[in-house]
Amino acid sequence: MSEAAEKLKFRIGGMDCAACVTKIENAVSRLPGVGGVGVSLPNGTMTVTRSGEVAKGAIERQVKALGYQIAPARSAHTGPAAAAAGNHSHAGHDHGHDHDHSDHSHDHSGDDHSGDDHDHSGHGEIIDGPWWKTRKALLTFISGGALAAAYVAGQLFPQIGHWAFFVAMAVGLIPVARRAVVAGMTGTPFSIETLMTIAAIGAVFIGATEEAATVVLLFLVGELLEGVAAGRARASIRGLADLVPKLALVEKDGTTTEVPAAQLAVGATILVRPGDRIAADGVIVDGSSAINEAPVTGESVPRTKSVGDEVFAGTINADAVLRVRVTAAAADNTIARVVRLVEEAQESKAPTERFIDKFSKYYTPAVLVVGALVAILPPLLAGQPWDEWIYKGLAILLIGCPCALVISTPAAIAAGLSAGARRGLLLKGGAVLEQLRRIDTVALDKTGTLTEGKPQVTDIVGIGRSEAQVLSLAAALESGSSHPLALAVLARAQTDKAFVPPAAGAKAVPGKGVTGKVGGEALFLASPKAAEEQVPFEAALRERIGALNDAGKTVSVLLVGAEVAGLLAIRDEPRADAADGLRRLQSEGVRTVMLTGDNERTAQAIGAALGIEVRAGLLPEDKQRIVRELQQQDRVVAKVGDGINDAPALAAADIGIAMGGGADVALETADAAILHGRVVDIANMIGLSKATMGNIAQNITVALGLKAVFLVTTIIGVTGLWPAILADTGATVLVTINAMRLLGWKGK
Repeated sequence: MSEAAEKLKFRIGGMDCAACVTKIENAVSRLPGVGGVGVSLPNGTMTVTRSGEVAKGAIERQVKALGYQIAPARSAHTGPAAAAAGNHSHAGHDHGHDHDHSDHSHDHSGDDHSGDDHDHSGHGEIIDGPWWKTRKALLTFISGGALAAAYVAGQLFPQIGHWAFFVAMAVGLIPVARRAVVAGMTGTPFSIETLMTIAAIGAVFIGATEEAATVVLLFLVGELLEGVAAGRARASIRGLADLVPKLALVEKDGTTTEVPAAQLAVGATILVRPGDRIAADGVIVDGSSAINEAPVTGESVPRTKSVGDEVFAGTINADAVLRVRVTAAAADNTIARVVRLVEEAQESKAPTERFIDKFSKYYTPAVLVVGALVAILPPLLAGQPWDEWIYKGLAILLIGCPCALVISTPAAIAAGLSAGARRGLLLKGGAVLEQLRRIDTVALDKTGTLTEGKPQVTDIVGIGRSEAQVLSLAAALESGSSHPLALAVLARAQTDKAFVPPAAGAKAVPGKGVTGKVGGEALFLASPKAAEEQVPFEAALRERIGALNDAGKTVSVLLVGAEVAGLLAIRDEPRADAADGLRRLQSEGVRTVMLTGDNERTAQAIGAALGIEVRAGLLPEDKQRIVRELQQQDRVVAKVGDGINDAPALAAADIGIAMGGGADVALETADAAILHGRVVDIANMIGLSKATMGNIAQNITVALGLKAVFLVTTIIGVTGLWPAILADTGATVLVTINAMRLLGWKGK
């Protein structure tokens, strides 16, 4: 059986807390032919691994019986990125569900989805319309109307008041009780619906029908609010995917054709007009313009980019027409990678989340036992009134509903992962997000991580000629070369708008430099050693070259005839934010060390400029060995790198962080990725982890604290059923809203 056939993926609507996940996993895993079930609350998806033949429609029937919506998602082998590309069909998906437990927490009013070919399955939402038109909302409204009608009837005809409230309660409770029964039959006997049903029916038997009806309504309102709040993280990721325009202008043979962005081929040239969003990752081949990268990176200041510069899908072209060569298919562009990594991350549980799951399995039965003991023991042992203590026992069942506790961690983790993704910080799971706050040592590669990874001309020294003349002549010799140092010279000439005359007979001299003629003069751009073999250097010139070398710069000497005409110094310069990023880490008490394969002199020069400890001349296995040595010193180590040679150390570190734009093997090996290559984002990533774990601590405190307070006040007779359900619903909504605050996290 093929891997694609073994895995089935579905979109699930109506999940609003982690208890929903448990119910669905328990129910579906019991079906014959099902080998494994994984449900993701943040993504609203379910992946079923088959171990044999599964009866047609069995999975759908099982999920619908629990009160949730289900529809087929993309096949497992297409990958999440395909959803981000938007090339999916709703064909055959029936959205006319006839059950009440749906989750549509976003306002899509005015959106016509009838012809929409975007599945959204990768973003956890089955689109039916505005939240107030969903079955869950309609049930809540009907239940509220029934309660209001019962109140009026009770005022006008007191003799039927009890039965009026009983009918109002039944309107809301029957769907809830049905879900409780199905959940109990499919492996989840201690669900929140079970507690709710027992409490409401018990209230009827002791004559508290008005309270029972009100409690059911409050429960439905709480579920509705949970669904609205829980969908915020999904909306964040879906909004990220929607940054990529659906159409692109492809230029071919002098004509432009509008094609779906999802069908853009690598190597195609697209035309991007001022004001347009760029439809694909690519390289500018013609034009220069300010690019607004705020939608992807959060940076408010547009960056000027020209020929040869990379651009990202979803960013906005501000000024002029650009021609861009596509370098990544829709499924692999920046946005799709972000969405894919975040989806995968949200499907993996953090250690705290796993602990809460296990805790709740024992917690809920314990609540039932405590409620029963409170209801039975005082009347039996102390002769207390049965009605009073049964009432208190029922209230304890409502107080003990575990929803707020269970959702406290996954809601914060999902919001933290989403917030990070919007800042270009990709974390492969809640466990990574938790671990980051413990990092006390960061080992960084040099080239492409602390530095730009592109040599730049840093110094031009004219000797008998102007700096502009030296640059022009050097650029003339290097024209047409693809050597990194040649590209650096040509880039500087373009930046300085230097005139580049034509060179005759330019050719490389292996190991020495390049020769040629410009305007009849013989030129030689060479290493200092090769140049001095032809022209003796004065002591002052040797000192100047030595000083540049000590600064970690590669020096080329320009000879015109038998005279030294000038020097060019080239170095891979530190990223603009490298020094600030390292200072931020050090101010947080994090030790930083550079691990590089570059030579000692260059590495020490960069290290001195940035204020970082240096270990140079390292092979890949040396980097890995140093990481392990640091771990043996009880350090929690993050390794940051971007190349193939960093992969062993990235894998060995407690947290491996890949710099954006790096080699695929680095991205695959790493636990996290900094998409836009900012060194300061390492500190931001650690800060996000601390903010998220702080949020989780607040959530657990609120959830357990409110329960403890109302447990005491209920037993001593201060509060009853209504405050109990308000406490539970209020705690759940507070916890969810508090977690959603993380969506506004922006870092520094």
